[in-house]
Amino acid sequence: MIDKEKIKKAVRLIIEAIGEDPERPGLRETPQRVADMYEEIFSGYTNSDELVGFEYFSNMVILRNIRFYSMCEHHILPFYGTIDIAYIPNGKVIGISKIVRIVQKYARRLQVQEKMTAEIADEIYNSEYRPKGVLVVCRARHMCMIMRGVKNPSIIVSVVYRGIFEEDNTLKSQALLLLARGVGYQEADIVG
Repeated sequence: MIDKEKIKKAVRLIIEAIGEDPERPGLRETPQRVADMYEEIFSGYTNSDELVGFEYFSNMVILRNIRFYSMCEHHILPFYGTIDIAYIPNGKVIGISKIVRIVQKYARRLQVQEKMTAEIADEIYNSEYRPKGVLVVCRARHMCMIMRGVKNPSIIVSVVYRGIFEEDNTLKSQALLLLARGVGYQEADIVG
């Protein structure tokens, strides 16, 4: 549970600590706004959605470009990007919206990209649907690296394999190739 009163007090202290006046008109409501924002962007600590499965119709399921926004646990600055997931069903496929909610659950916490990638893979792999394999690719830009420190807008890529993807290099290569080529329709094809 988010303690909004503690957040408001902490934000007020930060405003004072950087030499600003927390009673200045533009800042007076900032502690409340930050507390409200944190309640939303850190909702991953309270998310308990269950996975929904459907009858098996596919040898491999791929979800591409799941957008996420998270906060780096080292500097409490945003990092954001996309996640691609490939998995091999084991009797049932998992509801697509539930997989997106798993991404949101872990992204809406103080995070490290590599840990988040592994948590997403582990939750899908260890779910009651127990897919034969899961592959998660996360691509992100980190504001802590863009606006401070080295000031470099590089894209960081983290990849996690579970199950059959750890054992079968041909299958792993096929999944990575499909992800790299952007299988499926482009947005313009669907819209236009």
